[in-house]
Amino acid sequence: MAHTKNHDYHILPPSIWPFISAIGAFVMLTGAVFWMKGMSHAGLPAWTQFAIGLLLVLYTMYGWWADVAHEGNTGDHTPVVQIGLRYGVILFIISEVMFFAAWFWAFFKNALYPMGELSPIKDGIWPPQGIETFDPWHLPLINTLILLLSGVAVTWAHHALVHDNDRKTALRGTVVAVILGMFFTGLQALEYSHAQFGLADTVYGGVFFMATGFHGFHVIVGTIFLAICAIRFARGNMDAKHHIGFEAAAWYWHFVDVVWLFLFFAIYIWGR
Repeated sequence: MAHTKNHDYHILPPSIWPFISAIGAFVMLTGAVFWMKGMSHAGLPAWTQFAIGLLLVLYTMYGWWADVAHEGNTGDHTPVVQIGLRYGVILFIISEVMFFAAWFWAFFKNALYPMGELSPIKDGIWPPQGIETFDPWHLPLINTLILLLSGVAVTWAHHALVHDNDRKTALRGTVVAVILGMFFTGLQALEYSHAQFGLADTVYGGVFFMATGFHGFHVIVGTIFLAICAIRFARGNMDAKHHIGFEAAAWYWHFVDVVWLFLFFAIYIWGR
């Protein structure tokens, strides 16, 4: 018959989500630019335009990913489709690796060849004069242990799901990872509150807060990702053969762990 499906691919129906996401991203971006410039637009404070764009983006994320989860629950994620989804997640993580590579490049360039008053004839010092760095064996070490333990919890949950199809254990492990991720974010905020330098205090402050701050943002995103997986486990949505959402969350979380290890050893220890 003409409408009989004779392949393993999932043909998506027309969707409004790409259009809404493009509008939301544009509104959020322009609002952010106006806000940072201290300007108003259309008689409204710029932050309202940014907030409207952000709400549109969040709404798109919720609706679009809810549709993807529904596709998985209804059997549209065949083995062939799952391969494509995995490739997409891998490419996304690679793009994130290159994003952080830029900040590491900026840090190592300035650490190895610090700019001074006589540069390039004579290099300056690193860290720059007046910068009081953090003790890596205090809060940074505690946060490292917390993040590594959260990675262990995710691996425990993944193993229980794949090998035993045990949703309850997978749920427990995911919840533990979420709690540890929240602890990490809280301790990172506490560390920032004790910083003796700011974002605009020399290139060290700029690179430090951009690298660790963006990592903290990724931790928040990963925590939300895992929390949604925990909710889906509680609803019985995923099993040993169909759990691409949790697999993506686990890969993303391990990526966040690895980036933090590089940050800890490069910036907190070596960069002192």
